Amino acid sequence: MPDALTSKQRVLLRGLAHALKPLLHVGKEGVSDDIVAAATQAFQTRELFKVRVLEAAPEEARDSVHALAARIPNTHVVQVVGRNAILYRPHPDKPEIRLPHPRKK
Repeated sequence: MPDALTSKQRVLLRGLAHALKPLLHVGKEGVSDDIVAAATQAFQTRELFKVRVLEAAPEEARDSVHALAARIPNTHVVQVVGRNAILYRPHPDKPEIRLPHPRKK
């Protein structure tokens, strides 16, 4: 899988995540070890989920979500809108979401 998602891949993932409710909430503790563990646990049963960064969080939503994704290998930030974000990590053995392959130049 490439390091970054293409625009077509992002469009597909945004569409799949549209109806999802936030599964994880980042609060006043910020991106703590507990949040990282909860996100890692969530990725064991799903490949795509939403994160909500509460107003009490010490960092901006974009910074918090990117910090969370950086602490979990092979995780991509699909989109950040306001205080909500979409995270994606393909399942290592049996990916359910089939992304379009990027074009080679």
